[in-house]
Amino acid sequence: MASSEAVPVRSDRSFYVFNALISTGALAFIAFILLRETSGTGPDLSFMPAVNAMFNGLAALCLVAGYVAVRRKAIRTHRMLMVAAFALSSLFLVGYLAYHSVHGDTKFAGEGAIRAVYFFILITHIVLSMSVVPLALTSFYLAFRRSFARHRKLNRIFLPIWLYVSVTGVALFLLLRAHAAPKEAPLPATASEQVS
Repeated sequence: MASSEAVPVRSDRSFYVFNALISTGALAFIAFILLRETSGTGPDLSFMPAVNAMFNGLAALCLVAGYVAVRRKAIRTHRMLMVAAFALSSLFLVGYLAYHSVHGDTKFAGEGAIRAVYFFILITHIVLSMSVVPLALTSFYLAFRRSFARHRKLNRIFLPIWLYVSVTGVALFLLLRAHAAPKEAPLPATASEQVS
């Protein structure tokens, strides 16, 4: 009797090539949006950071609930919660990129120890977030292929990473909200601009 765990690694090659292409493309697109000059024109998306924090928070709750569900052998519930977490993280990413494409970066104005804490969280958040797309796709692929031993092995590492990225996304929002640099006021109109 053949075990569902005995999926040959060689047959996974096309998935890993696909995953590498999708993940590299996603990272390149994110870098393009974040590193380009913003015009400052476009719709007012100033509400998006709060919505994005909500998406991150809900994704974290789904991840924890999904972990509890799988530990209780509620596989169907686990599956739905993991898909919901992925959908919420995807919505976060779309909202994050939309906001940054219009408004650019929000400067952190905190000083002293809170500044070091903020940048530690930010750097670890960014570095670990780069692994979420390829690892999430791999996790879903292994579950779909019913390669549950490999799925469990991957998620012992990946679940804490994804949870950390989701929770620190909310923490960064709260820190920025509490310590954002003041917005620049528009320059007063000159006498010649007031006449025209």
